[in-house]
Amino acid sequence: MSLGYQGVLRDAFAEVSCFRTVLYSCLAARADALFELCDALLCTDGPVRTLVDLALAPEHRRGHGALHGGLNQGRIDFARLRRALASIPLPRAADGRIVLAVDVSPWLRPGANTCPDRSFCHTFGRGEGKHQMVPGRPYSIVAALETDRTSWTAVLDAIRLGPGADVAAVTTVQLRELVERLVDAGQWKPGDPEVLVVLDAGYDAPRIAYLLSDLPVEILGRLRSDRVMRRPTPPRVYNPKGGRPPKHGGEFVFGDRATWGTEQAVTVTDTRLYGKATAQAWDRLHPRLIRRAAWLNHDAPLPIIEGTVRLVVEKLPSGGVNKPVWLWWSGTGATTNDVDRCWQSFLRRFDLEHTFRLFKQTLGWTKPQLRSPEAADRWTWLVIAAYAQLRLARPLTADLRRPWEKPAEPNRLTPARVRRGFRHLRTKTGSPAGAPKPTRPGPGRPPGSKNHRPAIRHDVGRVLATGEAYTRPFHHKRGTKPRRTA
Repeated sequence: MSLGYQGVLRDAFAEVSCFRTVLYSCLAARADALFELCDALLCTDGPVRTLVDLALAPEHRRGHGALHGGLNQGRIDFARLRRALASIPLPRAADGRIVLAVDVSPWLRPGANTCPDRSFCHTFGRGEGKHQMVPGRPYSIVAALETDRTSWTAVLDAIRLGPGADVAAVTTVQLRELVERLVDAGQWKPGDPEVLVVLDAGYDAPRIAYLLSDLPVEILGRLRSDRVMRRPTPPRVYNPKGGRPPKHGGEFVFGDRATWGTEQAVTVTDTRLYGKATAQAWDRLHPRLIRRAAWLNHDAPLPIIEGTVRLVVEKLPSGGVNKPVWLWWSGTGATTNDVDRCWQSFLRRFDLEHTFRLFKQTLGWTKPQLRSPEAADRWTWLVIAAYAQLRLARPLTADLRRPWEKPAEPNRLTPARVRRGFRHLRTKTGSPAGAPKPTRPGPGRPPGSKNHRPAIRHDVGRVLATGEAYTRPFHHKRGTKPRRTA
């Protein structure tokens, strides 16, 4: 083993130990119970099926009552934990740029009538592959992406969306605070490439780009294939009849090739999974905004937000129909390098889906049936903190592979395989949590007595744009059968 590699391992071990110490300091109340719960989450063999099973792990030295008490009555300094996540090393693109991905992942609770602040979450693939709205708690999660094909991301922030929340407004505030934390932590300095934020089709990318125009960020989002954009404002020509000069150019219809004209930049790349990928870019295309919805109360003149990229691949790994993907990039004057960087960064956005699957299927993020929204937030951040420790421990853990698994290269283990060997690493890092004190369980409710304080039932939150609660209008049901005539 070379001295340089030993130095890398020593630095990685120091980063894991330092983060664990900072994590313990972020636990303001019930710190020992919450920290040992996080360790049990990291060291338990196999996927997490139920929350109470974590109390049986050797790393959790307290009873199951302390486990639930830590989630229900504990406190976590979320601001300090967010700063700690922003200060650890982040993955970067080939040009040193930070690429962030934003997406919403639901914690579905359709039968939890006693849980407040539930809202309708959009799901796909439940029941004959249809779009459905299921009650639950949606979380907006931001993560930094890597450049290679990997299932790793660096989760940096998570916010629970309340009923009736404006996703674009919440995402804007979330990204603004995150970029400011990255600047304060020295992750971005003046002169560095701007941070690239990748969004999916459910976000209003032009609006987010306008709201974040004062920050060193670029917005890349997917658009629907039936959109109509506008070209740049044509040069002003003297009109003897007078009248206001045009504000927008001609229409650019995504579904009508005759309106496209000549593209500014074209790239063709041979890929292993998608075959030949062709990307085209038209400069300074912008949507025509009108004063409704999000722009209803906009006092200043409506802005012009420009840029578009089109991507077509030859095939899909799943064998589906390879429909063109329309992307909107907030930059202008795109070169061939910018076009390739945009569509490649967008494809890397799907690595965030691997993180969501790990959270839900392996770490058991959505398994606990927590009633309080605050307890759900604490459990969510414990899962994020556990995942951050796994990411820091990538070069330290050994590959404890199953006989049927293929060997993996060093530092190329998946998060689940790193978690498999984290128990051996934990014995070297130690635990700042104190030893449990001997105690006796409480008497509890006497047998046979009834619960005189039933839980309150809450309706699924549905709030109108005016802030008023939604009530379903009452309509008489009309019969469809014809009336009998004498």
